Amino acid sequence: MNWKRVWTFYWLIHLFVVRYLRIQKTIIMLLPDNINPQNCIYYNGALVLKVMQQKKKLPLCELYVQIQKESPMSFSILILCLDWLYLINAVVLNKKGEVVLCS
Repeated sequence: MNWKRVWTFYWLIHLFVVRYLRIQKTIIMLLPDNINPQNCIYYNGALVLKVMQQKKKLPLCELYVQIQKESPMSFSILILCLDWLYLINAVVLNKKGEVVLCS
């Protein structure tokens, strides 16, 4: 038996499993099945988009205040939502530090 091949195969399988678990963890964070939808990034991202559609450009602090009027959300959840919305090209941050809704 060639132990080098066995060891290489073992590490390849290990790396695949680690990568799969990271992807699965990300999906669970975005779409949790065991908590309220209010704690989901998609749900809160929709609230951020709702506020951003009313005002196309807002400073981050003002956006947080407007979101708090709609629904209580922690600042860390807001940042996660903005990260997700940036990744899907829904919002950007301009040079003045304002969150801008993409067209």
